[in-house]
Amino acid sequence: MSESVKVFASVMCANWCNLEGDIRELESAGIDGLHFDIMDGHFVPNLTMGFDIVRSLRQITQLPFDVHLMVEEPERYIDRFVQIGIQFISVHFESTPHVHRAIRQVKDAGVSAIVALNPATPPCVIDYLLEDADGVLVMTVNPGFSGQVAVSAAVRKIADVKERIEQLGSNAFIQVDGNVSFELAPIMIRNGARILVGGSSSVFVKGMSISESVRELRHVIMSAVRGVRV
Repeated sequence: MSESVKVFASVMCANWCNLEGDIRELESAGIDGLHFDIMDGHFVPNLTMGFDIVRSLRQITQLPFDVHLMVEEPERYIDRFVQIGIQFISVHFESTPHVHRAIRQVKDAGVSAIVALNPATPPCVIDYLLEDADGVLVMTVNPGFSGQVAVSAAVRKIADVKERIEQLGSNAFIQVDGNVSFELAPIMIRNGARILVGGSSSVFVKGMSISESVRELRHVIMSAVRGVRV
């Protein structure tokens, strides 16, 4: 296999009373990055962390930061997150009529730009974005809440996105977010995922420590990678 599979931890699922402790354990467990779900209560029916939390955590870790903008008019927020020191920013195709402009705004700031797709959004919408997008985030649940069951059609869509990327001659990677469980992670990898966002199904699992959860997820990833032919 020519590509490694990375695991980003969904900070939304961490213990907010002990965020620094969880991040230290994630670092020790060898996590590849931190994923921040930014929600505005409009694009999705929930509110989560904002600039101050992300900025505070940036001061205590060198892990890559991956900001997932689940917000309307993401163009209003991109530059402020860039100033914090972010490595990846995801913009939803559905969140703005000018998604290409938003992707370019991220790229021009020197940050990896990812176009995010809701479960019901077809892969064809990326056709005219892949020249500028570094990656595609396939949502396998409807965004807004943790602990959801994966939409089976969206899990299958990962393979359709991979096929489209290859047909268009792009080097874009595929990230997957939503019920990335020990059971579903191998299927997601076989379908083309190269960054998995782990939350309550695989990194912050009730009854397991973070280190145990990450170790188990790495195990299932390695088993899946050995079975993938590229």
